[in-house]
Amino acid sequence: MKSINLKDINNLPGKKLNDNDTFMFRCHAGLECFNKCCRNLNLFLYPYDVVCLKKKLGITSDEFLDRYADIVMRPGNFFPAVLLRMNDNQDKTCPFLTLSGCSVYPDRPDACRTFPVEQGVVFNPEKKKTVPVYFFRPPDFCLGQYEKRQLTTKEWALDQNAAKHNRMTALWADLKALFTENPWGTEGPHGSRAKMAFMSTYNMDSFRNFVFNSSFLKRYKVKSSVLKKIKAQDTELMKFGFLWVKYSVWGQTSSTIKPRS
Repeated sequence: MKSINLKDINNLPGKKLNDNDTFMFRCHAGLECFNKCCRNLNLFLYPYDVVCLKKKLGITSDEFLDRYADIVMRPGNFFPAVLLRMNDNQDKTCPFLTLSGCSVYPDRPDACRTFPVEQGVVFNPEKKKTVPVYFFRPPDFCLGQYEKRQLTTKEWALDQNAAKHNRMTALWADLKALFTENPWGTEGPHGSRAKMAFMSTYNMDSFRNFVFNSSFLKRYKVKSSVLKKIKAQDTELMKFGFLWVKYSVWGQTSSTIKPRS
């Protein structure tokens, strides 16, 4: 999900879709281009994507990030981007692509669910709020765009079981948008505070260990009902991590996390 400058919104590629605008699309195995879109991608992985995929694969967050992710610091950003690592073959195929299709389809990333719609956010720096925007942008080779099926963005999200993924990505976008400014000072984006922020959003196994097995709970008050949820559920822990980064990096107060006197 990209953070978009409002003045640039009308100059971006693709057809901008408002709430009631429709587009034509249907993907199925009968198309000659089927699975052609699952190769040579710059596919961004958001925190909830990692939560779902590592659970599907039965591995830890560390194992997933080491095996399947490229973590890069892009110019003008102060928080790393996480991209799905393509296979090292001629076609640079997705690591989850098989002859019969996607092997993780029920848990596929948000970007895969919304394709061929691209979702972004317009960030208002004064109000520090984001608003989603959508663009219909299939690649030229995509034959699904010529199928006789008309959809709105809401209908497409429902069809692809994407509503929860979209909500979780929107929560992440609100936090990620803060990193258009540099919070790290002389320590830089590779220092201990930055590493803590990355762990708190992308590595739920390490973050859970930090919360429950370090001095964290001696230093901060967290409601018992919240502790119960974050100990058992990665999604709740991820959302708690977002609050922790807003609190620890940006100084945003929270009723969920309070320092002990």
